[in-house]
Amino acid sequence: MPIGILYEHPEWFELLFSELDRRGLPFSKLPADALLYDPAAPPALDLVVNRMSPSSHRRGHGNGIFLVRDYLRHLEENRIPVVNGSAAYAVEISKAWQLDLFRRCGVGYPRAVVVNHASRVLEAARALTFPIVFKPNVGGSGAGIVRFDSLDQLAAATFDFGVDGTALLQEFLPARGQSIVRVEILDGEFLYAIRIWPDLTSFNLCPADICQVPEEITACPVDTPGKKKLRIEREEPSAEAIAGALALAKAAQLDVGGIEFLVDDRTGRIAYYDINALSNFVTDAVNVVGFDPTARFVDYLERRLAP
Repeated sequence: MPIGILYEHPEWFELLFSELDRRGLPFSKLPADALLYDPAAPPALDLVVNRMSPSSHRRGHGNGIFLVRDYLRHLEENRIPVVNGSAAYAVEISKAWQLDLFRRCGVGYPRAVVVNHASRVLEAARALTFPIVFKPNVGGSGAGIVRFDSLDQLAAATFDFGVDGTALLQEFLPARGQSIVRVEILDGEFLYAIRIWPDLTSFNLCPADICQVPEEITACPVDTPGKKKLRIEREEPSAEAIAGALALAKAAQLDVGGIEFLVDDRTGRIAYYDINALSNFVTDAVNVVGFDPTARFVDYLERRLAP
């Protein structure tokens, strides 16, 4: 029986589809924005790989966000193995739940308050130190994140609480070196890490939407109008940073995922701020990190399929 690839953004997974084809592994594409299933008839699949993005609502595919949650539970109810199942997906679509995982794992993270109505935003902000960011609970690719430097600025704003009507107000920490680190985890182990120098006009740090290419390569795969190349380098995080990321991945029940952190320039302490169950790997990975993470991911899928 084939592998089911549950996804929403096809361009992000062409490398995955190609690698599965190359190895002769049969698979079915399960587009999350046009999903149909019969609860009385479990699908004939050996394994389902959940690659659903919470930022799908930015591309007109928000109808899949909550149905995917129910579909994953349906698969698990019928004992069909899932890569990044319902528990991991629950973390992906709730930044509020991520806060509890940060606290449970004992790692550093920016203080935040959860709110679901504009009438209480100022009250929430008074518990925090400015600058702060307003961050929709269901985000992805920096969707809806807005920075505020003062209470007066916040008072004059209007707010988009996103697809579930919930948001975080979170302290904006000054990142040492004006850069952040994303640690990729696969099967409970460190896979690689990249350091990203963000475009300060955007909060989109999706590794499939940004790339760094050597000078001899003339075209970036995402060098298209409206997108900027950001500086990215392979990073070797400290043992402490990797241990924190692995603890978070375990708590979130991630089979594969990316954990993002920065070093607070004021204190020198590590602060984790995002857990990504959708890991589509960095563009131009071989040049950036020195190997093909998609191939290693398919190695993992083959191990999951083994009897």
